[in-house]
Amino acid sequence: MRLQVAKWGNSLAVRLPVEYLRAAGLKEGDEVEAEVTSIGEIRLTPTQRFDKAAFLERVGQLRAGLPMTASTVEEMRRGDRY
Repeated sequence: MRLQVAKWGNSLAVRLPVEYLRAAGLKEGDEVEAEVTSIGEIRLTPTQRFDKAAFLERVGQLRAGLPMTASTVEEMRRGDRY
């Protein structure tokens, strides 16, 4: 699809068709990474938003799988290895 570069305030902009945005899972206000490739192509990549709740849940899952042992520092202190 051919798109036109147009003036937008003091900048230039390209309007993206809504079907492209839907296909990429983007909505107004979302952020994208923009880069120019070595052959002059402009590439837009959706950035992932940090989901704190999902992160904490995943950390909890990982911790649950760890063995409950004394810390390395405590073991070193008991063995006079510090």
